[in-house]
Amino acid sequence: MTVILTFLATIAGIAGWWLSRQGLMSKPWLESVGPVPQTDPSHPPPYRLGTAVLLAVIGGLFAMLGSAFVMQIDETPWQLAPLPDLIWLNTGLLVLSSLALHFASRDEGQGRQIWLVVGSVTAVGFLLGQLQIWTTLTQNGYELSGAPAASFFYLITGLHGLHILGGLVALAWVWLRLSPTDERTDGEAPIGLCALYWHGLLVIWLLLLALLLGLGNEFLALCRSVLT
Repeated sequence: MTVILTFLATIAGIAGWWLSRQGLMSKPWLESVGPVPQTDPSHPPPYRLGTAVLLAVIGGLFAMLGSAFVMQIDETPWQLAPLPDLIWLNTGLLVLSSLALHFASRDEGQGRQIWLVVGSVTAVGFLLGQLQIWTTLTQNGYELSGAPAASFFYLITGLHGLHILGGLVALAWVWLRLSPTDERTDGEAPIGLCALYWHGLLVIWLLLLALLLGLGNEFLALCRSVLT
């Protein structure tokens, strides 16, 4: 429960900061009346807000799984599954993929294509690395139907991998609709949405990694000591 409340508080803070930057708290009736501009680049389009809401829903799903993970540890203590060192390489690949899509959303022409290749290849590398970790844990005796910690690891990382795979499908669809000669404004919006989605999945993965390493339990214990 504490994990969910912490997540919701974080989302509320981010949403408040985001809304304050979009001018949604302004009072238009106090402003001078003038011609309405045709475009206002400071206000994001609705589909960008929709992507942010989607990420909030996905984050809520993982927050509930994380809460169940922590509560289960408190009730029936178990030993966390030892994560191979490959987990750090996978994390680096996901960070690189997120950065590449960020640069792709701001570049154009051939440069955009290069960044899309880097982002896609590193994302696929992340998924392959996760599968290798699954194989390593299975060979070490941590099977899906075995220790509870291993079962949670497979469940959480499997769902996260499915979201990455879905993002790759969407990115491929966007990529096929682009050509190297497209102008910046034609490809910036859809690739920007993919980049936003990737950034959200990266943040979720970092939080999950902290939870799977046991750092989340220490943070929650600190919060409980402060509140009590």
